Amino acid sequence: MISALIIVFREVIEAGLIVGIVLAATTGVPGRGRAVLLGVIAGVLGACLVAAFAGEIANLFQGSGQELFNAAILFLAVVMLTWHNVWMASHGREMARELKAAGHQVKTGERTLTALSIVVGVAVLREGSEVVLFLYGIGAQGGTSAAAMVAGGGLGLAAGAVVSALMYFGLLTIPAGKLFQVTSGLITLLAAGMAAQAVIFLQNGGWLEFLTGTVWDTGWLIQDDSLTGRMLHTLIGYSQAPNGAQLVAYGATIAVILVLMRLVNAPRQKHGHA
Repeated sequence: MISALIIVFREVIEAGLIVGIVLAATTGVPGRGRAVLLGVIAGVLGACLVAAFAGEIANLFQGSGQELFNAAILFLAVVMLTWHNVWMASHGREMARELKAAGHQVKTGERTLTALSIVVGVAVLREGSEVVLFLYGIGAQGGTSAAAMVAGGGLGLAAGAVVSALMYFGLLTIPAGKLFQVTSGLITLLAAGMAAQAVIFLQNGGWLEFLTGTVWDTGWLIQDDSLTGRMLHTLIGYSQAPNGAQLVAYGATIAVILVLMRLVNAPRQKHGHA
């Protein structure tokens, strides 16, 4: 029961942090709740499918199919997060102004909602498939009843949801004018962390074999498998011992997002001064 509680709690927090940031980033956009719910449902269904066919996926590419699949969905999430931030660079100020007008609804958020719905789905898919596989492994070892696993999983789900809600409501205390800046920064770091993690999957699958040497090790301060380490990993892509390729992917993702945001925002600023 305890092991199931810890596993579910840990994975729910990781997915919940991303869902909370997405909800905060789309404050005032009609239909955001539906888009997030669809993403969660799709992620849960996808996680069940991944868990059910994990062996077949791994055999598709001579044992490295799971790594390639994981890298692919992470890169998809990076693209969607990048799209959102670029969209926000051109619409964020408009949304911030409209949020201050009582009863006024923002009508231009449909495209970014689709992108972030996919991101939520990917987050739930990734963490949900880990939950299913971990719990299956616990059950296969024996010594734990199904009822105990269900009880532990339920408690872990509830506790993780509470922590995720606190994160979300904490973001909402930020003034509307600054909220989009904060969430854009968090999403940029989320995307960079996902890109770095995708590189690890490619390296583990033998698809990427350069800059594999460890650059530094901060395991003495924060371990990857600690609760703090996993939360930081989800939020900013923390890794206690990153290699060169990870850091290149991390830095390149941030640079690309910032450059695209600047390019999209530049014509608006020029037009505003004209």
